[in-house]
Amino acid sequence: MTTGTWTHRARLTTLATVAATALAVPAGARAATDAPASATGVTATAAASGKVDHGTWQQDCQAVMDEALPYLRQRIADGGPGEKQAIVFDIDNTTLETDFGFSYPQPANRPVLKAAQYAQEHGVALFFVTARPGILKEATRFNLTHEGYRVDGLHVRGLFDLFKDVADYKTAQRAAIESRGWTIIANIGNSATDLSGGHAEKTFKLPDYDGQLS
Repeated sequence: MTTGTWTHRARLTTLATVAATALAVPAGARAATDAPASATGVTATAAASGKVDHGTWQQDCQAVMDEALPYLRQRIADGGPGEKQAIVFDIDNTTLETDFGFSYPQPANRPVLKAAQYAQEHGVALFFVTARPGILKEATRFNLTHEGYRVDGLHVRGLFDLFKDVADYKTAQRAAIESRGWTIIANIGNSATDLSGGHAEKTFKLPDYDGQLS
């Protein structure tokens, strides 16, 4: 098991503990395989040894979203009458700063948030597909909305999903979204498991630095 995997699990354990406390407060008191050939991304600029720093990560995320945003603007504008456009996002180190956010709510990944807010302001639905377990669903939903994302759908793993391959699970969730009439114009994540399997017109891969980030 990689160091990144252990780190990810430790952070989710911490989040579960903090979230359980936050959810106990009354609402009024709270504010796989290789990615597809169409995937767009950046090459890691961090050295092979040592943990990537936040500034480098943000620069590399911005580089990806600098390619994604013009595409989204054009694709949204090209949408035909009655087309139900959607974007699917991963969560950890994609929409939220999981490996850099040591508090709850975890901060938004700002380059991704900017693109997401443009899309939601132009009628595009935002769906979030994550490998997080169902126990974290409401805490995750609160975190996302607190940071400025509109959550049109949040897909977390149920008990039986925990025994499935993550890439297969995420592909099935995108297929289910499409089956309800949505056109997934973009799929954005930081891992090959977020992007493989199709069911999206275009994919954008954020850096994970060979698994350094979960």
